[in-house]
Amino acid sequence: MASDDIAQLADALSKTHVGDGDLSYKGLGLKLDNAESVEELVREIELYKDLRALRLEGNTLGVEAAQAIAKALKSKDQLQRCYWSDMFTGRLRSEIPIALRSLGSAIMSAGARLTELDLSDNAFGPDGVKGIEQLLRSPSCHTLRELRLNNCGMGIGGGKILAEALTECHKESSALGAPLRLRVFVAGRNRLENEGASALAKAFKFIGSLEEVHMPQNGINYSGVVALALAMQHNPELRVLNLNDNTFSKRGTLAMAQALRVLRNIQVINFGDCLVRSEGAIALAAVLTEGLPILKELNLSFGEITEAAALVVAQAVVDKPHMEKVDLNGRHAAGVTEKKCFHCSDDEGEPDEEEEDDDDDDDDDDASDECNEDHEDDYEIVKENGVTRKEDSPTKPQCSGKLYILWGKNPNQWMSELSIWRICSVFQGEGKMKKVPLVSGQLLCLEHAVQQDYFSLHHVSLLHTFVSKNSEALKSCSSARERLHSALEKTCNNQH
Repeated sequence: MASDDIAQLADALSKTHVGDGDLSYKGLGLKLDNAESVEELVREIELYKDLRALRLEGNTLGVEAAQAIAKALKSKDQLQRCYWSDMFTGRLRSEIPIALRSLGSAIMSAGARLTELDLSDNAFGPDGVKGIEQLLRSPSCHTLRELRLNNCGMGIGGGKILAEALTECHKESSALGAPLRLRVFVAGRNRLENEGASALAKAFKFIGSLEEVHMPQNGINYSGVVALALAMQHNPELRVLNLNDNTFSKRGTLAMAQALRVLRNIQVINFGDCLVRSEGAIALAAVLTEGLPILKELNLSFGEITEAAALVVAQAVVDKPHMEKVDLNGRHAAGVTEKKCFHCSDDEGEPDEEEEDDDDDDDDDDASDECNEDHEDDYEIVKENGVTRKEDSPTKPQCSGKLYILWGKNPNQWMSELSIWRICSVFQGEGKMKKVPLVSGQLLCLEHAVQQDYFSLHHVSLLHTFVSKNSEALKSCSSARERLHSALEKTCNNQH
C-alpha cells in the first residue's frame, strides 16, 4: 500500500466516531477498491467487541473491499444497524450485487439480528435487490424495524422481489412465534409504478405493523394507490403516510380517504402533487371532520383542487388541536392547467417552461376538462359548506372567524389566500376559458374578517386596492362589494 494512501486512510480513521456500539466512517469519501485499501478499517472492526452499528455511507466500496469487510463482520453477532447509503458511487452496477451478497452473507453467518438497514441512494436497480434478497428472507431480518431503500432505482422487478422477500420473512418469523414487526419503510424515487406498488401492498397487508410509509415519486397511478390504500387499513399504528408526487386521481383519492377513516394514529399526510382533484379533496375533508384526531401535517399542494374545495379542507382542519402545517399551495391546477385557468403570480408574461415529457399530454387534457367542471361546481361546493350568498347569514362570522384564526397561526402562509386568489381570478381572467364566478358570501366573510385584529394591515391595503380599482369586475355582487369597500376604508382609517 503506497505511503500516501496509508497517510490518507490514517487521517480518515482519525475522524471516525466510536461510541455506544457505533463505528462510523460516514462521509469520509474513501475510495475503497481492494483488500489492501481497507486493512486499517478491517482492523478497527475486528477490535470492536460489541459492534452494534456500522456506518459506511458516503464512501465508495469495490467488490474486494466489501469481501474483506464482510470477513471481519462474520464474528459480529451483536450488529443491529447497518447504515450503508451512498456506498457505491462510481461502481459498475454489476459489482454492486456481488458486494451486497458478501456483506449480507457475513451478517447471516454471524447470526446477527438487524433492526435497521439503510441502503438508500445506491441506484443499484433490480439486480441490487437480488443482492439483499437472501438477507431479507433470513432470520437476521426477522427483527428488522426500519428498512430504507430510497432512490435505488429498483423498478417494477425490484419492487416485486422486495415484496416477496418481506412476505417470506414475515411468514417464517411468524412460524417461529416472533413475526416481523417492520415499522418504517422508505422507498421513494424507485420507479415502482403500479405493479411494484401493488406487490408491496400485499406484503404490507401481511406485516400489519407499519408506522411510517414513504413512497414518493414512484410513478404510481390510481390502481397502485387503491392497492396501497387497502393495505394501509391493515396497519392501524400508521403515523406517517408520504406518497408525494404520484398520481391518485379521483378514484385513488376516494380509496385513500376510505382507508384513513380507520387510521386513528395518523399524524402526517403528504399527498402533495398527487392530482387528488376537487372531489377527492372534499372526500378527504369529510374524513378530517369525522376523525384523524392527532393529525399534525397535511399536504395537498398542487393537486388541481379548486379554491372552493380548498376552502372545505381548510374548514375541516380548523378545530384540529395538534395541527401544525397545512399546505394547499398551487391548489387550483398544476402545470398547463394553471396557465389556462388564471395567473396571479409575479411572473406573468414570462415564457412557459416546456413540459418534461410527452406522457403528460393526456393528463393535461383531463385536468383542463376537470378544471372547467370544477368551476361550474364552485357555487354548490361553497354553498354546501357554510359560505352562503345571503348577506345576513349567521355563518358569515363563524366561518371567517375560524378560518382566519387558523391562518393567523402562520399569516405568511395562510392569510387571505383563498378569497384573494378568487378575486384575482376575476380581475385577471385571460379569456381562455369562462371566468371563475365570484360568490357574494366570500366578500361578506371578508367584510367581517377585515375588521378583526388578526387581519393584517398589509392585506387590508391589498384588498382595498383591488376593490377600489375593479368595481366593474364585482358588478355581479355590488351590494356585498359596497359593504366590503366600506369596511376596508373604515379599517384603513382606523389604522392611520
